[in-house]
Amino acid sequence: MAKTKKAAVTKGSMKPAAATKAAAGKAGAGKEEGGLKRKLGLRGAAPWAARHAAKHAAEARARAAEPPLPGSARATIRTPVDAEDIKQRVRDLHAALAQIKTFRKSLAKTFFDIGVVLKDIQTRRLYEAKHFPSFESFCEREIDLGKTTSMRLVRVATLFQKEGALELGMDRVFTAITAIDTIGEPSAPRIPPPPTSTTSLPLRPPGR
Repeated sequence: MAKTKKAAVTKGSMKPAAATKAAAGKAGAGKEEGGLKRKLGLRGAAPWAARHAAKHAAEARARAAEPPLPGSARATIRTPVDAEDIKQRVRDLHAALAQIKTFRKSLAKTFFDIGVVLKDIQTRRLYEAKHFPSFESFCEREIDLGKTTSMRLVRVATLFQKEGALELGMDRVFTAITAIDTIGEPSAPRIPPPPTSTTSLPLRPPGR
C-alpha cells in the first residue's frame, strides 16, 4: 500500500511540471508567430512605420515644391537655376582639355588644332566654369604649353588657314605673327648719332 501511495504522489507531482512545459511551448510558438508577423513590416519594423514614412515623404515633397522663404536655410542651399548649364560647360571644358592633351603628343602636326580648341574655350568663356578670372590665367594654370604659346596658337587659328599654317610650320608661323603684331606699334625713339669729330684748334690764352 505504501508503495502505491508513493507512486501516486510522484505522478501527481509531475503533472504541474508537464503543464509548465506545455505552457512554455505555446509561448515559444506565439513568439515565433509574432516574430514572423513583425518581419512582414519595413525591415522588421512595425506595420505603422511604413505608413509613417510614406506620410513624411509626402510632406517633404510638398515642402520642396514650395518656393523657400527669403533668408531661410533652404534658400541658401537650393539648386541654382542654371545648374544644368554649369554642368554642361564643365563637361565641355574637360573634353576640350582632353583633346589638347591628345594633340600635345605631336605638337608639330597638331598645333593648329590646339589653337582651334583654345579659341573655342576663349570664345565660349568655358574657363569661367572653373572660376578663372581670365583666359590668360586659365592658360597659365591649366595648359602645359604656357600662356605665351597658348595665346600665339589662338592667333594662329584666327589669322591662318590650316593648310598654310601646317605648310609653314609652327616656328615660322610664330615669327610671322610676331612681325604682324609689331607692325602697328610705334618704333622706339632713335638716339641721334654723335657729331663728327673736328680738328682741334690751338688754344689761345685769354685776352689775346
